[in-house]
Amino acid sequence: MQSSNPDHPITGARESGRVRVLFEGHEIADSDDVLVLREADYPPVRYFPREDVATAFLRKTDHTTRCPYKGQATYYTIYRDGRIVEDAVWSYETPLPGMERIAGRLAFYPEHVVFQADALSPAEAAAIPSAAPGAAPLNARDIDEVVRHTDSGSGHSQAEHWDANVSMPDEGSSEGKENRDLGRPYHGTGSI
Repeated sequence: MQSSNPDHPITGARESGRVRVLFEGHEIADSDDVLVLREADYPPVRYFPREDVATAFLRKTDHTTRCPYKGQATYYTIYRDGRIVEDAVWSYETPLPGMERIAGRLAFYPEHVVFQADALSPAEAAAIPSAAPGAAPLNARDIDEVVRHTDSGSGHSQAEHWDANVSMPDEGSSEGKENRDLGRPYHGTGSI
């Protein structure tokens, strides 16, 4: 794909390898059919096939923009785990002639997601910005620490427990509350 305007060059090519998109640490897209659009002096943009995106977490908004080179863009808000990012994803449903390859594909604003590409070298992967503004990218040691403290499926952590960050009420503070089970402080309160 290539635009016919020499003053505003646009080229598109398929990215080699598989690319994943993470939002708040959760996979929201995974594809080996990613189209990378390079437009004039703008940073490259990855366009994902709609079928490779978890669209259950996206809601179309009323917001639209018009590009004189690609056409009208529609926008989507990401809703995931109580986190909402408005107009974080866009698509050209019916792009202008010459841009048909991006039709219906979805692109993500890089400040809201993390891209993981198989084809990247370790140095390039370390340079990918994290989704949290101002935060350093996660390194393998940070990820290993988190994974070791997650449930292995047996109901127990895979590592020694971290020190508690709350204290249990002492025996004397429960006077007059005979029904309170100190071993289960939230028992009977409607909380999980």
